[in-house]
Amino acid sequence: MALLLARRGFAVSLYERRSDPRRTPGAAGRSINLALAARGIRALQRARIMHSIRPLLIGMRGRMLHDRLGKCELQPYGRSAQEVIYSVDRAALNRALLDELARHPQVEIHFEQTCLGTDLTSDALSFRDAASGLAYERPLTPTIAADGAGSAVRASLAAAHAVSARELPLDHDYKELTIPAEHGRPVLDAQALHIWPRGGFMLIALPNIGGSFTATLFLPRTGAASFAALATPAHIREFWLREFPDAVALMPDLIDEFTQHPLGQLGTVNCVPWHADGRVLLLGDAAHAIVPFHGQGMNAAFEDCLALDDLLDAHAHWQLVFDDFERRRRPNAEAIALMSLENYEEMRSTVLDAVFRRQQQLALELEERYPNRFIRRYSMVMFHPEIPYAEALRRGAVQAGLIAAIDREPGRAAALIDEHLPPII
Repeated sequence: MALLLARRGFAVSLYERRSDPRRTPGAAGRSINLALAARGIRALQRARIMHSIRPLLIGMRGRMLHDRLGKCELQPYGRSAQEVIYSVDRAALNRALLDELARHPQVEIHFEQTCLGTDLTSDALSFRDAASGLAYERPLTPTIAADGAGSAVRASLAAAHAVSARELPLDHDYKELTIPAEHGRPVLDAQALHIWPRGGFMLIALPNIGGSFTATLFLPRTGAASFAALATPAHIREFWLREFPDAVALMPDLIDEFTQHPLGQLGTVNCVPWHADGRVLLLGDAAHAIVPFHGQGMNAAFEDCLALDDLLDAHAHWQLVFDDFERRRRPNAEAIALMSLENYEEMRSTVLDAVFRRQQQLALELEERYPNRFIRRYSMVMFHPEIPYAEALRRGAVQAGLIAAIDREPGRAAALIDEHLPPII
């Protein structure tokens, strides 16, 4: 967002709680790899930075499913070689964005500045400098708060009753681990997102530059198969050998990483409204954080930036910009939040179902035969940024009913699609 504003000639001050990631390494086990798709790419192109991001990307053509016997099956994401999603290292992406931002003379970047909150009465935004420990204030109007799912700005606005916010935690947590390269070469297919679906939980692995994979275990917080039950190295080893034996063979530091890396929490943020008059706007995760199972958190936030950038041409006052932004984006944010939760069930469980797999193949065939009418919901979300999330959710529900009907009566496909699916414009 700062890049887009700077390119319009705005003077931008960016305040960041953390240290400059270009100078200090991030903590191990703290970040799920990012999946970049068409919506995020379109925003990066608008900011004119894709030339710096492209070398960081690894294309993933589909889901590679691993069963307990070590057998693998690839489920393609799209129907063409161009329909891929990209694994990208979060820290590398941040460094590239900051390098580009630092070239703009009208931008000031302030690291190690903790936001303490807002005061709408005095129109102040408060910070504390990490080095000196001193607190200070800056004018609030206008502020764009992109301070994440745990937004301090949102919390202060909620405390002042300017917004109503609910944080809905998922009852599953995650832990990030490593599958290292062997002699500089990947030990798994490096052009796929690997999934070990186990019904109530799953392991995934995304490829990195250099041949390693970032593996993430998603598991219930409590219960028989849970993080709480994995209290000792013996319990950890027994669980992994039972559930993911092929992965264990590729993870020499599994026990050390599992015991040392922190446990991460997941959840959905609902906030109403997203702004306080024309003074401060919550953007991205600060307004509508989602679970990561559709690979759209970053893409949705980048699309927020595009929508806000577009509205700067339409309105002369921040109040109107913020009002219109929320009106346009809220239905899409709510849609992708729901689809992300649904996709967790699909990734960890439904992909194992024979009926689902048959109907997925049918959906691919329908997309091939009727490309201007039938596009699978997953494809609409990942590869068609011209289709809003809300429309993908609505049209996907219609298509789900059609797939079930066509699965029963294949000869009715053309008539059903013609009747219920108008052409996509």
